[in-house]
This record gives sequence, C-alpha cells and structure tokens, in this order.
Amino acid sequence: MNGTRKETMDKVIAWRRHLHRHPEVSYEEKETAAFVAGELRRMGWSVRTGVGGHGVVADMDGGRGPGKRIALRADMDALPIQDQKRTEYASTVPGVMHACGHDGHTSALLGAAERLAETSDSWTGSVRLLFQPAEEIPPGGAQAMIRDGALDGVDEIYGIHLWSQFPACTVHTAAGPIMAASDEFSARIVGKGGHGGLPHQAVDAVTIGAHFVVNAQSIVSRNSDPILPHVISIGSFHAGTTFNVIASDCRMEGTVRTMTPQTRVYLKERLEQVLDATCRMYGAEYELDYKFGYPPVVNHAEPTERVLSLARERLGEDRVSVCQPMMAGEDFSFYLEKVPGCFLFVGAGNDQVKAPHHHPLFDIDERALETSVDLLYDLATRR
Repeated sequence: MNGTRKETMDKVIAWRRHLHRHPEVSYEEKETAAFVAGELRRMGWSVRTGVGGHGVVADMDGGRGPGKRIALRADMDALPIQDQKRTEYASTVPGVMHACGHDGHTSALLGAAERLAETSDSWTGSVRLLFQPAEEIPPGGAQAMIRDGALDGVDEIYGIHLWSQFPACTVHTAAGPIMAASDEFSARIVGKGGHGGLPHQAVDAVTIGAHFVVNAQSIVSRNSDPILPHVISIGSFHAGTTFNVIASDCRMEGTVRTMTPQTRVYLKERLEQVLDATCRMYGAEYELDYKFGYPPVVNHAEPTERVLSLARERLGEDRVSVCQPMMAGEDFSFYLEKVPGCFLFVGAGNDQVKAPHHHPLFDIDERALETSVDLLYDLATRR
C-alpha cells in the first residue's frame, strides 16, 4: 500500500468512527449531511445539498473526455437503538446508533470520492455520488432524491451494503431479485373487556390476537407457493392492563417480505381475509392499516456480471460469490427501477465482530472499508 492509499484509508476509518460517535436517525441527518458536503467540497467536487431532504449529490468529470455517467450511492441514517458496545467510537447519542453499517457506507464512498478526485485526469466520463438520507424508514429517501433529479443523466448506478454475517473483505451479489419487498401493517382487534374469572361475559382480544398470529403463519406454510421466498413476521403485540382483567383491545404490528409482485398482492389480500375470519369466529371487530413499502431490489444482469468480474479480479475467485436472495429490504430498489445497476454486499464480519444488523452490539471489521473503496473506485473508473 503506497503512502497516498494508506492516508486515504486512515481518513476513511476516522470518518467512519466520527459518524459512529455522532449518529442521526432517518430524516434528521442534518449534521451528517453537512459533514459529508464539507469533505466533498474540500476534495473539489461540485456539491448540491438539500436533495430529497438532507441528501447530498456530488458531481465530477474525468479529464479524459466524455463518457458514461456512473452513480454511486451510500445511505447516511442511523437507528433508534441504544449502543451497547464498549469501544472508543461508541455512539455518544443516547438511544441512537449506527446498527446497520451506514456510517461505513458513507465513509467508504467518501474514500472513493477522494481517490477519484486525486486521479480525475486519468478517467473518462463523469461520476455522481449520492449520499442518501432515510433509508431505514419508509417512504425512505431514494424516491425523494430521484424527484429532485439525483438520477438525471445517469447511465448506471451501484451501491454497497456492508454485511456482518459474511466474512470480512468478501463480495456477494446476484442478478435478479436479491432483496425483498418490505411492507408493513398494523392491526387492532376490538373485543369486549371483562372479569378474568368470567370469560363467557367477554370477548377476549388477547386470545383472538394470539390465534391471528398463529393463523397468519399458515398463509406462508399452507396457502403460498413454497418455492417463492416470503415471510410474515409479527414484531409487536400489545394488549391488556393487569392480570385479572380480560383485554378488550389488542394491537399488533408486523412486516411482510416478498420477491414477486404477484405474491406481494396475494399476501396482503390473504392476511386481511385471515384477520377477518379469525375475528368473526370469536365475535370481535378489527381495523387493519397495510402499507406497501420498498419494492424488491432487482439487479440488472450486465452490471451484476461487471461487479462480479471486477471483484474477482481484485480479490480472487474464492472471495466472491453469487449469493442467495435475502429477505431484508432496501430502497435502492427505486434507483434500479429507473436505471441499470447492481447492489452488492461486502462482508464485514469476523470471529469477534458478528452481531447481526439492527443489534445493540453491531459493529464492522473495518478492513471491509478498503474493499468497499476499491470496488466503488473500480466501478466508476472502469466504465
């Protein structure tokens, strides 16, 4: 590693640790955006702020003439989770932390930006950097950035997600659907409260809610094609006030993950049918609020093959894989609906760093940042 390269990577790690100490949740990334914009201006990029909220867009032309405009995207928002790590870069903001690697995404793209600026005379075409707010909470930041012109004139787009469940400095992606549509619902079951010793005089919302939770799983196991990936998960269930009172009200929230438009529509319809039938069986009423969130992330074939080829060239065949789709969601899907591109995972885990995403002990193996910088730089300049 030459001096300039090492200096860049030292900055990337310092940026990542700074952002990790000072996280901001979705739609509140004001200071993060200002930090990013300041670094980009220092490097010589043409910067536009306030794109789709707190988004930052930066442009630079290569010195070797016209060519394709390649977009590279990173997300900037953190999560409302208390950081429980004992590290010198742990979050200083109570109840907020980077538990999904977005600090690493932002820092790696800044590292690629610095390398691109330093070598701008050697590459053709132009590069656009998208630093996106609000990936974690629908409707997300991607659509707003697109409406504000973030993809205007873009020929291809690429994005990286650090993934702690893959070994550090490995690359994983695939053509076609690679991440799921991410939808959400909230349901309220309205029964009739009563005395815990006189259940025949009440309509027990807890019992009905419990039956619905179980019945909803039968949609996946018995109503849907088992070849198609799909998930229904109830993440929140609240009812009752004390031990001897039958609850009149039960509220729950859940998520539905699918890979195809047909399955997505079917599960919404079937979920309400099951909720309706369960409530009618026990004499209760219900309310259901179902929201379509992000569509599936669907990678384009040629850009994906390009990613795999460049990654194998950089890292070797044994550190690159065509992976199976996963049921997490990402609003990078909206970019891929507009222009060709690829979303890829860079492994960021090791024997000590292995907490899953959205966990209070989440961390990354910082060696993955260098892999990410290299790939982003290659994808921009080799096109």
